[in-house]
Amino acid sequence: MKIKSTISVFLLTLVFGFTACNTEETATNESSTLSTTNPTANGLLAKEGNCDDVPGWASQNGGTTGGGSAAETVVTSYAELKAAIESATVKVIKVTGTITISARLSFKDQTGKTIYGESGAKIISTDQTKDGSGIIYFKGLKNIIIRNLIFEGPGAYDTDGWDNVTLDNCQNVWVDHCEFRDGVDGNFDIKNKSDYISVSYTKFTYLKTPKAGGSGGTDDHRFSDLIGSSDTATGDRGTLRITFARCWWASGCRERMPRVRFGKVHIVNCYYNSTVSNKCIAAGFEADILVEKNSFENVNTPIDLMTGLTAVTVKDDNLFVGTTGNQLGKNTAFTPPYTILTLDQSAVNADISAAAGATLAGNTCGSF
Repeated sequence: MKIKSTISVFLLTLVFGFTACNTEETATNESSTLSTTNPTANGLLAKEGNCDDVPGWASQNGGTTGGGSAAETVVTSYAELKAAIESATVKVIKVTGTITISARLSFKDQTGKTIYGESGAKIISTDQTKDGSGIIYFKGLKNIIIRNLIFEGPGAYDTDGWDNVTLDNCQNVWVDHCEFRDGVDGNFDIKNKSDYISVSYTKFTYLKTPKAGGSGGTDDHRFSDLIGSSDTATGDRGTLRITFARCWWASGCRERMPRVRFGKVHIVNCYYNSTVSNKCIAAGFEADILVEKNSFENVNTPIDLMTGLTAVTVKDDNLFVGTTGNQLGKNTAFTPPYTILTLDQSAVNADISAAAGATLAGNTCGSF
């Protein structure tokens, strides 16, 4: 099946190489780079291909299929969502409407599950406290798909609280066409030996004014996405293999787009246009990052080379328009083991701003 785009212009089909976490900051064959360009014609947009084919790192280690074609369980309330998440026998969850959670959800120790939203589906938390914040904590999971959902927090407030969503020691997870907005500590963090993760056509944003005066000490904590929890979490070495493909760090994001420790992270065809940015991609301790054909527009410090990084390779004419600060890499980053076709740089802004986020009709697929 193929993902349904909302763009109405003539499209070129692109086979995108798709096969099938708390607060602060196995081996696979990595033999050859197989990134190739799918240029656009006359300014028209190239598009993602078959949604059975997960992009990037989640295609490795046996692939990612989630709950497959299992019967759906439809949820419309917090109680129903909680029960479906906690049930190992429920393999596909369909979220309908807006669900406001009364306590952070815990999704643990399961294999082979899909959670997706119908058009407009949203899961909301209104709690800014240290202990009560956050929406869903994913831990000890394997082969999980999360699609077409909006995760909305109450706004950034540095209480050393929780992110909207965290992946903690999870393997083979595909996050596709989601939107993460207004997390308390962050929007979406990945940590603690999580591995083989792909995030595609996903939007990160802050729409609410940050709340100052939190116990953590940062008055503006619109820090979106952290990879690896600390420099001392050395168990993360050899894991945190993550692809961000065609994602959008949009208005309100200030830092961590993402900030990386330890991982081999591929950032390809992503769009950065937050005018309040302090820094975008941050290469932290032992970070190994491939930055390929992205568009940076009116942002500050597109690439922050922090202390102790391994490598950052800036490849294939990333676009820098109206930016200030560093655009350069350092050393030579890893070579991905997978094939991924890329948009022409001139197509990135229009494609991602139109298609990223919870823009699907549900878990539906079809021709772009």
